[in-house]
Amino acid sequence: MRWLHGEPGYDLTYSDVFMVPGRSSVGSRLDVDLSTGDGTGTTVPIIAANMTAVAGRRMAETLARRGGLAVIPQDIPADIVAEVVSWVKARPIVHDTPLTLGPADTVSDALALLPKRAHGAIVVVEDGRPVGVVTEADCAGVDRFTQLRRIASTDLVTVSADAAPEAAFAELTARRRKLAPVVDGEGLLVGILTRQAALRASLYQPNLDVSGRLRVAAAIGINGDVSAKAHRLVEAGVDVLVVDTAHGHQERMLDALKLVRKAAPGIPVAAGNVVTAEGARDLIDGGADIVKVGVGPGAMCTTRMMTGVGRPQFSAVLECAAEARRLGRHVWADGGVRHPRDVALALAAGASNVMVGSWFAGTYEAPGDLHRDADGRAYKENFGMASARAVRLRTAEDTAYERARKALFEEGISTSRMYLDPQRPGVEDLLDSIVAGVRSACTYAGASSLAEFAERATVGVQSAAGFTEGAPLSDW
Repeated sequence: MRWLHGEPGYDLTYSDVFMVPGRSSVGSRLDVDLSTGDGTGTTVPIIAANMTAVAGRRMAETLARRGGLAVIPQDIPADIVAEVVSWVKARPIVHDTPLTLGPADTVSDALALLPKRAHGAIVVVEDGRPVGVVTEADCAGVDRFTQLRRIASTDLVTVSADAAPEAAFAELTARRRKLAPVVDGEGLLVGILTRQAALRASLYQPNLDVSGRLRVAAAIGINGDVSAKAHRLVEAGVDVLVVDTAHGHQERMLDALKLVRKAAPGIPVAAGNVVTAEGARDLIDGGADIVKVGVGPGAMCTTRMMTGVGRPQFSAVLECAAEARRLGRHVWADGGVRHPRDVALALAAGASNVMVGSWFAGTYEAPGDLHRDADGRAYKENFGMASARAVRLRTAEDTAYERARKALFEEGISTSRMYLDPQRPGVEDLLDSIVAGVRSACTYAGASSLAEFAERATVGVQSAAGFTEGAPLSDW
């Protein structure tokens, strides 16, 4: 990356900077390779942050299918993480996991289950075979005790599990169907496929391990028996370990990192968070393959307002990425992204992947339950991982006295409503938007890969009015 008018003498956020176009020979944004070289296997540079309200099994499955990665939070017990990893790795590569109920189940059961997936359909199953499909529209105005056999659409179109995505799309289009159950050679239900998913299967490359299964990461803290938990996660099949604490540049982190590195010699280890070259260097010297960069930029984080500690994220990523690159390692930009432009700028600064937290919390795939406000708008609850709510979960096994002591010093927002975007309610919808923006940014820079992008991007500094000028005026 180079500066348009020289590097400024002060630190910058994503909103403070912009990129200018350069001469390009890239013919199409689809020609841009977004795969990363940090060992995580991601084919798009997006990682769901290890937040309880963001990264669960559905998020992990969906992101990995599209080339990203999700990090299961450290608060989840190791045996539960093992179950999640096993479940994710058993998921199909092309089609989605179906939501299923039986013919005798009720509309109430269906309405409780429908928000769990963006495809918006329940497959009614009998003896393992699909016999009908129920959508939210089918449930409208119907008594909630009505059995699904009475409202299910039974004129089924099914797709073979062996069908190519293009063929499946053509079949659904010809039959005027948005989705169809996917069946194996014996007619048993194995998944569900939408027309959008068939298109995405031809545009995205899944993030697969050496056995051809979806990849998943998990976080581990720096307290307790770090070595034992790391061993359990490695045995469970976790593909990437993330050693995580708010202040990553401390002795306890370095001690924990050595234990994790010894327990997981064959898989990538990420560690953080830090915001300086010195912090990045110490973590890399301690065994980290990847350094997580970011203190205070997250939407749920109050660290900077509580403590004055942190650093504007663009400058933090730029400095840490340069040091990691010098040492043959990588950084993840963690926090502060609210638009596709922010992701592109983090990559221009040298990040190999960009972590997304609150932005993904307001999607169907996020772990929380779906709620509706007084106006009927759908939302999910989000909270910071240093907040009172997170501390309460993390210290559940402590004594009441210890829990009360720790609760006095929490940081972060304990609850916030993350509204689902009616136009982009699923994480794949948001991913489409992010990837489109990043691909276009690469073509503007004349880059056909992320490595070229980090070299060729030209960045300038703008005023607040400059940022405002670039934002669309929806009501103009």
